[in-house]
Amino acid sequence: MPSGPLPLTVPAEPGDTDDTVATAPTTSAADLDPRFADYRSSGDRAIRNALVEDHRWLARHCVRRFENTNEPLDDLLQVAMVGLVKAVDRFDPTYGWAFSTFAVPTITGELRRHFRDHTWAVRVPRRLKDHHLTVKSGADELHQMLGRSPSIPELASHCGLTVEETLEALEAGEAYRGVPLDADQDDDQDPVGTERFGVAEPGYAASEARMVMPGLLARLPGDRERRIIKLRFVDNMSQSQIAAEMGLSQVHVSRLLRTSLDLMRQHLT
Repeated sequence: MPSGPLPLTVPAEPGDTDDTVATAPTTSAADLDPRFADYRSSGDRAIRNALVEDHRWLARHCVRRFENTNEPLDDLLQVAMVGLVKAVDRFDPTYGWAFSTFAVPTITGELRRHFRDHTWAVRVPRRLKDHHLTVKSGADELHQMLGRSPSIPELASHCGLTVEETLEALEAGEAYRGVPLDADQDDDQDPVGTERFGVAEPGYAASEARMVMPGLLARLPGDRERRIIKLRFVDNMSQSQIAAEMGLSQVHVSRLLRTSLDLMRQHLT
């Protein structure tokens, strides 16, 4: 562990809910919570649990940095609490640092490992995950420095990677989240710029009708009813045309058609 203090910003008070921050000071061992020394010497779990509870605000502070991600905040808070427990276990009060100076990088590292190892939709080698995080962070830094989006060579130079590695890391980022096969949005807003995979297939309905219709027609009482069904739904004739063809009134044709359809529906169900 380094002998000097680390520059770090943390909330001014544990109860702060805004973005006000203050610099975490370096302090002497005498000024630290004596429970850290007690836990270091005794390993008493009750002391550790009390320290974790009293410093939950550090976990909440670290989680706020990841509020704009797609991960549930409750899940991130659990990961941050794991990092806090590790920080309490590893903290050595004899170095004279404020606990928050040591805990915040530990908790943040735990959160970053969570994003690296557990939130990718497709399995990607760890090397690519690390490069992706480096490139993503570097792109944000360069955008603030340059006032524009950086070019690939600029980004590669800033991150200490080759152009090929940078492009590979950017492509790996596309595997972070999967795309649903049938997203609930308009086709014009398809996130992957392609047509949806599922399409209506009218051939299935036609095939099913060819298998079902002969049995349903056989249930009708006579050839006249079957012929009316054929003229109406196969030849697409209107009821008035069917009436003229059959030598019946349109009202009679309508009644026979309705009766036949009701009978066919009953047998179908």
